[in-house]
Amino acid sequence: MNLKQLSESLGLSQTTVSRALNGYPEVREETRLRVQAAAEAAQYTPNVKARRLATGRAMAIGHVMPMVHRSEMVNPIFADFIAGAGEVYAREGYDLLLSIVPVDETEAAYRQMSANASVDGVIVQAPTMEDPRVPLLQELGLPFLVHGRTASPQGYSWLDVANIRAFQRATEFLLDLGHRKIALVNGQETLDFARRRRVGFEQAMAARDLAPNPAWMQSDVMTEEYGYRAASEMLDAPNPPTAFLAASIIPAIGIRRAAGERGLRIAKDVSIICHDDGLSYLGNEGNEMPGGPAFTATRSSIRAAGTRCAEILLSLIDTPNQPPVQELWDTDLTVGRSTGPAPV
Repeated sequence: MNLKQLSESLGLSQTTVSRALNGYPEVREETRLRVQAAAEAAQYTPNVKARRLATGRAMAIGHVMPMVHRSEMVNPIFADFIAGAGEVYAREGYDLLLSIVPVDETEAAYRQMSANASVDGVIVQAPTMEDPRVPLLQELGLPFLVHGRTASPQGYSWLDVANIRAFQRATEFLLDLGHRKIALVNGQETLDFARRRRVGFEQAMAARDLAPNPAWMQSDVMTEEYGYRAASEMLDAPNPPTAFLAASIIPAIGIRRAAGERGLRIAKDVSIICHDDGLSYLGNEGNEMPGGPAFTATRSSIRAAGTRCAEILLSLIDTPNQPPVQELWDTDLTVGRSTGPAPV
C-alpha cells in the first residue's frame, strides 16, 4: 500500500495523512490516532524520498567524530551510545550521517552539513569545558543536543550524568570503609565529565579534612592499558594507594590486572570502584553471584542515554521554538566484589 491508497481508504488528503504520520501539531489528535492505526493495520511503510519531499527535511541526523591519534570517542562507549540513538532514528525514519574528520576540520564539517541541508540536527558528544561547537551550532541555527555539558550549560539542550555527585558517593563509600589512600584514574580532564568527576572526588575528600595525593591522580584516554599502566606505577611506589576510583570500567579492568600481577587480592588488599556505562559487550555482570557484580560501580546506561538524546533531538526538530531541554541523570551505586575494608 502506498500513501495515495492509504489516504483514499481513510477519505483524507495525502497531505493530511503525511502530516499525521510525521507528528505535525496542526493535525487533530483524533485524526492522528486514526491514521496511525490504519497505517499499522495495513503495514504501511512511508517512502523516505516522499517523506523528504513532503516535510522538506533531510531525514538524517549528523554525528561528527573528530579524529586524533588517540581519541576518547573511539571506544565501546561511543558504539553503545550510537546503538541506542540508532534505534530511535530507525523507528522514526531517520538516517544516521557519521562524518569522521581530522580535529582541525570539525568546524568545516558542521558548516558543510548546514549549507547542504544534509541533516536536520546533530548530537555533540564528549564536550570540553569551553566547547567551541556549541556557539558554532547556535550561529548556524542547526538543531543540536549535547551529550554531556560544558562549564556554562545555559541556553542549549543537553543530557548529562550527575558526575560530581556520582564520584562524591563513590569516594564516600571508600572512606566509610576506612580507606584514606585513594587514587583517581580519571578520563581526559579537558573533557567536562572528567573534570566534574575529579571535583566530586576532591569535594568528598575535603569534607573529611583529607587532601588528595597528586601522585595518585592521573588522567588520560580511558583504555585498559592506561588503567594498567597508571595502577602499576602507583602500586610499585613506596607508599601505594589502597583503593582506586576509575572513570570507566575499561581502565578498571587494567587496574585489576596490575593488582593481580603483584599478588594483591581485590577487596582484600586493594579496592576498586568504577563508573559503569552498562556496556553491551563489556558488562559488569554478576548480580546473581555471591557478592554481586565484579566491580562496585556508579552506573548509568550509555545506551539508554543514546536513546533519550535521540528522542530529545527529534522533539527539538519537530518543535523548534521550545525552550532548551536539559536533563541530569543520577547514578546508581551498586556494591560488587571489588571493594572491602581498608587493609590494616
